[in-house]
Amino acid sequence: MAMSPSARVSVAIAGAPYDVRIAPGLIDRLGAELSPFLRKPVVPIVTDAHVAALWRARVDAALGAASITARWLVLPPGEATKSWVHLAQVVDFLIDAEIERRDRVIALGGGVIGDLTGFAAAIVKRGCGFIQIPTTLLAQVDSSVGGKTAINTAAGKNLVGAFHQPALVIADPATLDTLPPREIRAGYAEVVKYGLIDDPAFFDWCERHGPALIDGDTAARVTAIARSVTAKARIVAADEKELTGVRALLNLGHTFGHALEAQTGFSDRLLHGEGVALGMVLAARFSARQGLMREADAARIAAHLATVGLPTTLAPLALGCDGRRLADHMLHDKKMDAGTLPFLLLRGIGQTFVARDVAITDIARFLDDELARGA
Repeated sequence: MAMSPSARVSVAIAGAPYDVRIAPGLIDRLGAELSPFLRKPVVPIVTDAHVAALWRARVDAALGAASITARWLVLPPGEATKSWVHLAQVVDFLIDAEIERRDRVIALGGGVIGDLTGFAAAIVKRGCGFIQIPTTLLAQVDSSVGGKTAINTAAGKNLVGAFHQPALVIADPATLDTLPPREIRAGYAEVVKYGLIDDPAFFDWCERHGPALIDGDTAARVTAIARSVTAKARIVAADEKELTGVRALLNLGHTFGHALEAQTGFSDRLLHGEGVALGMVLAARFSARQGLMREADAARIAAHLATVGLPTTLAPLALGCDGRRLADHMLHDKKMDAGTLPFLLLRGIGQTFVARDVAITDIARFLDDELARGA
């Protein structure tokens, strides 16, 4: 599975195909990369304060080399930025920038900035173009690709949004060098997810190379990003708007994870990727409890995630609630269909499927047992 230090993956969305370009140094070649996609010499860029402090000067220099000027909107960092208030701020920014439907706005940052900017682009003037430049591992392997854009509400995560595909995704692994180790680990959970969905050989690769990826191995990072994006592109092309159920496989770990994020107030107590990691462990343990997969496979998943420093039990979160409370959060999930909530369960590693007959009371009892499990 060796791969060159750069890659390009095509996302074959009907009527709106685009490329994901993956290589170290793309940020410093940004002017040349973006010029074919821009109609005007001024481009609006939405980012957050952390990313701006690290990359704004280099982006300005790279764009300036191609006679492009950036117009910046710098937002607060964190999940709380995916809100009505900041959506309105981005919309006003784009209107003030006189953006037109054939123009592109750039989302420079992690999943929060990508989701928020993409949603604003989807609704301004009934839809204008945007380009994703993800700067976190989670965004590079998952959220920047596929066209899901959204904000959070008090009722739950990503409940207001739209499907809106980017025109281009530029993933520079060099941006990952500035991330705290916790952010890298959180993003890595989404890498592992693709192995668990339908690629056991990739899960094997993760067990061998995951620690090196987290420690900064560029080749491992390019391989992981390209393999993850290729897997997601295939699934998204088959079911762009989650109409057939195929794309639902990408939600492995997310139903449990979103409930945990809601219980922790969408705060830094539990990063999104950490919630996904714990959610995948819970999905595997519940699957084993139901006799769907071997206990040994569920333990293998938890062991690998624990090895790289991701959470695998609920006790350290000190949630202060029971299983029913966590299950109630799930009832606000956007995947609810005719009063039932599909769950992503496993028959084994690389054998994820959609279960539509899971009783929420069984989930609540299972979560009570997990809450009582030791760290």
